[in-house]
Amino acid sequence: MGRNLQNAERLRPVDLARRHGLSTQAIRNYEEAGILPAAGRTPHGYRTYTPLHARALDAFLALVSGHGHQTATSVMRAVNQGAAEEAFRLIDESHAQLLDDRRTLQAVESALRDLEPTTEPEPAAVSGAGGTFIGPLAGRLGIRPATLRAWERAGLVRPRRDPLTGYRVYDEPDVRDVRLAHQLRRGGYLLEQIAPLIAQVRAAGGLEPLEAALCDWHGRLSARGRAMLTGAAGLEAYLRERG
Repeated sequence: MGRNLQNAERLRPVDLARRHGLSTQAIRNYEEAGILPAAGRTPHGYRTYTPLHARALDAFLALVSGHGHQTATSVMRAVNQGAAEEAFRLIDESHAQLLDDRRTLQAVESALRDLEPTTEPEPAAVSGAGGTFIGPLAGRLGIRPATLRAWERAGLVRPRRDPLTGYRVYDEPDVRDVRLAHQLRRGGYLLEQIAPLIAQVRAAGGLEPLEAALCDWHGRLSARGRAMLTGAAGLEAYLRERG
């Protein structure tokens, strides 16, 4: 079938662009990036495309929604170079990332359920006046102290200072805020998105404000998973047309 398509209707760059709501420059860029197979040329040097190129463009645009531009580009380039196994590996990695993101969301929800004040802090992590110093807290979460200082500058956490040493001390509400920030960052939220959530938690004295964010997070993951299905269908159609 791929051979028939290659010899079928000839399309100009503008024809391909109009079919997909793109500019002719975008079509040329996609070809140069290896997203589309190499175009044919007229005796005067003008590019000509076929329905196979249209199918390739369909597949790429479908892949972008679920896998992102970079992965979709790498997948199409691999297919067009005859390296289908590499394309499948890239898709597998993308699916694995989605699964990891789902697990992260589950971890966030679990963390929220477990955000109860601890009755006995770890001895090595407390200051003389109670609370946790920056080093032990960062180590417990597997992050750098510099990250906690950056979160403090962004307003995500507000540790007090030990009056004797001047060191930062994180009390139970601060530890709760740090744990929430850590989990939300793993979930892909930006600091400027996390800060108002933390502020709402402080003002409300509870975690209810995060329910809407978690619901949105679930929705985004589900939409991404469905987009991956659409992308898979588009890629399979392209592979089938290529023969």
